[in-house]
Amino acid sequence: MSEQSFGELLAEEGGFKAIHQGDVVEGTVILVKENQIILNIGYKSDGVITKNEYTQDATADLQQLVNVGDTIKAKVIKTNDGEGQVALSYRRMLAEQGDPVLQEAFENKTVLTAKVSQVMNGGLSVMVGQSRVFIPASLCSDTYVKDLSVFQDKEVEFIITEYNPRRRRVIGDCKSLIMDKKSEQKKKLLETIKEGDTIEGTVKNVTDFGAFIDLGGVDGLLHISEMGWGRTESPKKKYKVGDSVKCFIKEINGDKIALSVKYADQNPWNAANEKYAVGNVVKGKVARMTDFGAFVQLEEGIDALLHVSQISREHVNKPADVLSVGQEVTAKVVDFNEAEHKISLSIKALLADEEGEDAPVEYSTDDHE
Repeated sequence: MSEQSFGELLAEEGGFKAIHQGDVVEGTVILVKENQIILNIGYKSDGVITKNEYTQDATADLQQLVNVGDTIKAKVIKTNDGEGQVALSYRRMLAEQGDPVLQEAFENKTVLTAKVSQVMNGGLSVMVGQSRVFIPASLCSDTYVKDLSVFQDKEVEFIITEYNPRRRRVIGDCKSLIMDKKSEQKKKLLETIKEGDTIEGTVKNVTDFGAFIDLGGVDGLLHISEMGWGRTESPKKKYKVGDSVKCFIKEINGDKIALSVKYADQNPWNAANEKYAVGNVVKGKVARMTDFGAFVQLEEGIDALLHVSQISREHVNKPADVLSVGQEVTAKVVDFNEAEHKISLSIKALLADEEGEDAPVEYSTDDHE
């Protein structure tokens, strides 16, 4: 028979159960103070759980978390805290025995929601009840987040992917939930859209070759060649992340979606045969130059070639000697090729008309870009 301490014998004689350091006891809350919880644990002395031994959340309000009459299990730290009371720890009990809420969530892959209480090096810390869950930076989102402080005090959804209370290792994962949600959205979207549909999205990323548009669960590519009937020099000058874009679905290939803003009814070449018929005098601005000529923008989507030999009645060595980008010019249409979308202009011919002379036109359609 094991020996009993004098205190234990007195406790038994008084009708109280004996307790030892390290025991887990159950008690009823009889008083909640700002920094203490007092419990009746069926012992000669009441049990006390300090705020620090109840939660790791320094901002928590015990009087909001615990009510008189609640039943709480806790671990005995000291049978006498120096003031005649039993020092208890709810937090240490959870760490050793496990939090039943987290245990169940881990086993059933239950989705939990909690506010980020702390941004740490390498991840986020959230509180579920009185237990801390760590979410590594790599599992905070489905994309790289450079500054994790954007999550501070924000509510996040996650599942528990690792649960080891004895090692105090509880790992949460937001990334898989985000990916699953996007996958479901993507599936639903692909089931409802078809080629030719007009759709609105938000610019997610811009590259040198185009812009990726978030259509709500799936990304579509708006290629640089589909950004307008005119020439697009740089997608980054035309779009920025966050812009709203109305476009139409040009092609669907599996889960890849090609987008365009080049609506057929807005094609400037639809009426070009009348506006730019041979013999018409037109105005435009020099858009760019090469050694063989200058390309004049007549309107967005229609450029015409002003060959170096047709810039002046005088000899011109190269277009840049007499013209500049952005300069407005007036010229005569001397060739129109609707099939190949090529138009040739001549200032020399226009000058000859004004003086009542015939001017030979020398150009090569091969010079068109």
